[in-house]
Amino acid sequence: MSTASEHAGQAALSICEALLLAMNDRGLLPEHEIVGVLRDAAATHENATGTEEEVQEHRSVAGLINAIIAGGNSVRRV
Repeated sequence: MSTASEHAGQAALSICEALLLAMNDRGLLPEHEIVGVLRDAAATHENATGTEEEVQEHRSVAGLINAIIAGGNSVRRV
């Protein structure tokens, strides 16, 4: 069963993805800048410290961000 926290995370991801797409569509940020933002976010989670459980959660978040980069979900590639 999904929790309120999971719903909040999914909503945040959808909102951020929509914002990145809109910024790219309007020429505010080029694709390489958007990918750079995503890579920075992934690196933050890849380098996070804490308990083993916290580190594992951060690694999972980094994996999701890296999958978004690989899939091109946040930029409209032609």
